[in-house]
Amino acid sequence: MNACIRAVVRKAVYEGIEVAGVRRGFAGLMEGEASPLNAHSVSGIIHQGGTILRTARAEDFLTEEGQGRASDSVKKLAIEGVIVIGGDGSFRGAYDLNKKWQIPTVGIPATIDNDIAGSDLTIGFVTALNTALAAVDKLRDTATSHDRLFIVEVMGRTSGYIALWAGLAGGVEEILIPETRTDLDEVCRKLEEGRARGKTSSIIVVAEGDEAGGAFEIGEKIRERIGYEIRVAVLGHLQRGGSPSALDRILATRLGAEAVDVLRRGEEGKMVGLISNEIEVFPLEHAWQEKKEIDLRFYQLSQIMAI
Repeated sequence: MNACIRAVVRKAVYEGIEVAGVRRGFAGLMEGEASPLNAHSVSGIIHQGGTILRTARAEDFLTEEGQGRASDSVKKLAIEGVIVIGGDGSFRGAYDLNKKWQIPTVGIPATIDNDIAGSDLTIGFVTALNTALAAVDKLRDTATSHDRLFIVEVMGRTSGYIALWAGLAGGVEEILIPETRTDLDEVCRKLEEGRARGKTSSIIVVAEGDEAGGAFEIGEKIRERIGYEIRVAVLGHLQRGGSPSALDRILATRLGAEAVDVLRRGEEGKMVGLISNEIEVFPLEHAWQEKKEIDLRFYQLSQIMAI
């Protein structure tokens, strides 16, 4: 998000537009927690994880009263347009500000889950993916040395993007994601087949939203079936931090600069995204009205590679 904040500020300054940074998201907007930002304010942050503006949950913003307070703050601060960086919930908030309170808004997709329709990639996904892949690579060394089955749980809520891409890139034996049916009997059969061919260690990557349960639960079910010695690694919030990848920095910079241009053109209630390496603009509601489908060809390829 910092790379995106930097892009928004510097593009706006270049165009002669004043910028205010709202701290703690919608929670801060309701309280009028904003301060001027300039090119110097965002110097040296492109490589930093997280967000200098911080973020917070804002249950009150879900109410008419809360949104009214936010609208009052926008008017008091003389804000002419709001750029919201975030996921589905943030986009819905931006949509309400625009449709109910006539505040021009633009959304920029940022979530490690990569589950927002209208953009092939969302800010943060590739960085989280690289973190998961690095963990898989390190665990491969231990699994091979100790002849064990490792089950690695990655984040993603109901989206299997991190699990699928990390599993394919890491050459793991099995990938369990919410988008496909999980048959643990079939998983065990494949593990046994691999052992019969001389394979002494294996890695399974499971998305946290998989129907079969979490990594510990799945590990216990596999142990009961075939008696493997199993170790579980739950990566958790490790995937949310760290210096952003080069691809994430470039994506964030492109989307941030485009969001400023969208407002300059007088468009509102929109989101910007990357489709086939081209910047596209959609209505905000596209993010939740259209379901982003995972490319199951990646999953099929991973099954072929695991033989």
